[in-house]
Amino acid sequence: MAAPEQQSTIASDQTVQPTQLRVVSYNLREHTANGELAALAEASDADVLCVQECDSNDLAPSIGGLSLAASTRTNRLGLAIYKRDDRFEVQDFSIHSLQKSLHDRVLAPAHERLIAMHLRDTEADAEVVVASFHASPLTATNSLRRKQIEAAHQFLRELAKDVPAVMVGDFNYPWFQTNLRRKIEQGGFALSLSDQPTYLRYRKFTGHFDFATSVGLHIAGVETLPAGISDHRPILVRAHYEHPGETGAVTTVEAPAA
Repeated sequence: MAAPEQQSTIASDQTVQPTQLRVVSYNLREHTANGELAALAEASDADVLCVQECDSNDLAPSIGGLSLAASTRTNRLGLAIYKRDDRFEVQDFSIHSLQKSLHDRVLAPAHERLIAMHLRDTEADAEVVVASFHASPLTATNSLRRKQIEAAHQFLRELAKDVPAVMVGDFNYPWFQTNLRRKIEQGGFALSLSDQPTYLRYRKFTGHFDFATSVGLHIAGVETLPAGISDHRPILVRAHYEHPGETGAVTTVEAPAA
């Protein structure tokens, strides 16, 4: 009976492999790291690349095998999503403002803090929503950021109901994440941190600023990638569909600490 079991295992592996999804997120630090995107896309073998703090007027139409699918237009610190054309078809996308902090009202760095895209994954025969998110800075309260995250998750559901979703970006929430995790899980999503801190500029502010929230996807790991010239390190989210085309129960597996 050993041979049939071996054949079944091989068939299962071959079925799961095409559904793997690699999503990279990178805060460009006011667009200064824009020149690193092509190399980052290639080195990470990204399927989707989400960026924050970009200059939308100075983004390349294609980088490292990915094409620019959508970006904000009115932000000083913009958001954008690149994706593989040979794998994904854009079904719809939306851009949203979220509740503003005092910092947002005075300096107006980014009134659009979420860009979400509903994609058809032709390789996996599934649908998925991928979003690039940028929360208000540390001068705002954690309570306000939690409200922004909750609102963003609702926008993802409105864009494509019952479709698996992953939201990546700069959450500006490096401390008291136990409470954040509880709030996110109450809303049906899961929070996944990376294996190493993602912020570098100030020693006292080190922590996991950049991470992922998801629903309907198995998060196999979130890896903090090597630092570039930005004060944020990019992250790579490795995921696969629990049930293609369905939301399903959320399961997350965080990468072990380095």
